[in-house]
Amino acid sequence: MEFSFFSMIAQASLVAKAVLAFLVMMSIGSWGLMIQKFIGLSAANKKALSGTERFEKAANLREAVQSLGSDPTSPLYYIAHQGVLEFNRSKELGNSSDVVVDNVRRALRQGVGTELARLQSSLSVLATCANTAPFIGLFGTVWGIMSSFHSIGMLKSASLATVAPGISEALVATAIGLAVAVPATIGFNIFMGKLSQVDTLLVNFAGVFLNRVQREINAHRPVQRTGATEM
Repeated sequence: MEFSFFSMIAQASLVAKAVLAFLVMMSIGSWGLMIQKFIGLSAANKKALSGTERFEKAANLREAVQSLGSDPTSPLYYIAHQGVLEFNRSKELGNSSDVVVDNVRRALRQGVGTELARLQSSLSVLATCANTAPFIGLFGTVWGIMSSFHSIGMLKSASLATVAPGISEALVATAIGLAVAVPATIGFNIFMGKLSQVDTLLVNFAGVFLNRVQREINAHRPVQRTGATEM
């Protein structure tokens, strides 16, 4: 059966071979991307959990940030870096506590968005494979049927031997198109779910970071006194 399959492919028209070759390349590319994304998103989820836990256990903001500096590949590293830069910049400018907190909040939000965009990169390629592969296979199907009708017209015969090659090409193109689209669609949906989980973890970390900044500011805020009463 394997010999018959490859023999049929060898005897297919140039257009059919091009369609099948393109579908095979799409399949290889989508599977490679799915493996890469599975490893990357799983690692991001794990590092976000462990990094947030270390950050919360640190004694102060400096130690909390240093606990993330040991792993630049963590998705929390860039977010914390943006937050620290804005915190130091705002403090150097002499901004009030409320302004510092607002600026850090915006910096953290930007960091979360940038990190999510990085993690989401290339998923559009997977979505494209999932959406276009069936139509590319359908094109191969239509071309095979056209070849069959052309053979009927040339040979003036509608026997099975006349139409079978074209119909076979059509069925193979359809099958391979679905074989590319179905795993890509499943993988895309799974990765979007994983990305949503990572998004939640990053947003939670941003909240933890902002709470730490507020405690740091309050700890260094001078105590105001009115007579003998502390305010």
